[in-house]
Amino acid sequence: MPDVRREVRDRIRPAKSSPDEQDEQQPPAIGQAEIVSFSLVALLIISVVAVLYVARAFFLPTVTALVIGTMLSPAAKFFERYGIPRSVSAVLIVSATCAALAFMVALISAPVMEWTTRLPELQSSLKEKFHIFDRPIALWHQVQGLFGGTPTTGETGFPVPKIEWVQPTLEFLSPTFTEILLFFAVLVLFIASWPDLRRALVLNFNGHDSRLRTLRILNAIESNLGGYLLTVTLINMGLGIATGLICAAAGMPNPAGLGALAATLNYIPIIGPIVMFVVLAAVGIVTASTLSGGLVAATCFAIVAFIEGHFITPMIIGRRLALNALAVFITLAFWTWLWGPMGAFLASPILIVGLVLKEHLMPVKDTQLPGD
Repeated sequence: MPDVRREVRDRIRPAKSSPDEQDEQQPPAIGQAEIVSFSLVALLIISVVAVLYVARAFFLPTVTALVIGTMLSPAAKFFERYGIPRSVSAVLIVSATCAALAFMVALISAPVMEWTTRLPELQSSLKEKFHIFDRPIALWHQVQGLFGGTPTTGETGFPVPKIEWVQPTLEFLSPTFTEILLFFAVLVLFIASWPDLRRALVLNFNGHDSRLRTLRILNAIESNLGGYLLTVTLINMGLGIATGLICAAAGMPNPAGLGALAATLNYIPIIGPIVMFVVLAAVGIVTASTLSGGLVAATCFAIVAFIEGHFITPMIIGRRLALNALAVFITLAFWTWLWGPMGAFLASPILIVGLVLKEHLMPVKDTQLPGD
């Protein structure tokens, strides 16, 4: 009798499958539904990027006005505490911002116009300064001829960069009158009506938790962007003053204009300091008597910019909102490619908005990975 029961159990018990059969029976790691969802999200992102690129004449001034308006909203709230209407404070804030921008442009444009009239003189001066590179360049032309390249005929000296590309580039990057008008109109109206827009956006949700979360997100975006603008502006003013003092000590012309240019370019991370270093090097080489003496101001600026970018700014801004260096670089490259210099200016604020949304919509419960 026990033998019969054991035989029945063996027949009912399923046979163990081999490891190969178990692998075949397991479902795939990525199912068809996940592939379809990923493809739809990728197509949506590509479509949004294409629309932003094609319709940049509308989206660039509008998004810029919304971002800057959010940054300036704390100032309008400050004026409201003293009984100034929101619409009046919006006009005052925008007017003050325009006056500051006009002052910076006046400081920067004066030396630019002066250097433009001296271009023939500058080209001859550059050729004299770079005569030490004549032999390496001639050797390079000989190497090109040995490997089948077409040797350059004529002058063998240092090739002075041509400036025919400057005017078309400025015309391409400069906004049109319609874009400027759209920017200021949206900026004033946004600052004036931001409390009503925020209230309508919060009340658009039904649940109490959803409204509370939306209000926290909007407050965090406004606080972080306002603090970012104020902090970065103070840091850039300090960098501009330091650059002006360096240029004055090095005997360079118009140190105030160069300091204003350094403060303005520093709003663009990574790219701005590099461009300013090139500008200081070029101006120093042209004005100084020797090549090494012309690089003094650029070298000192590089040291100051390195200290500011790696110690001062991360120490101050990092306390408010930590920004990953790789994320900043990728965001900067993407928005610069999409919208040019204004996209580079908007890269960090847009990244801050994305980090605030991620923090509130996808909070991390356990920040410590297993094994840490």
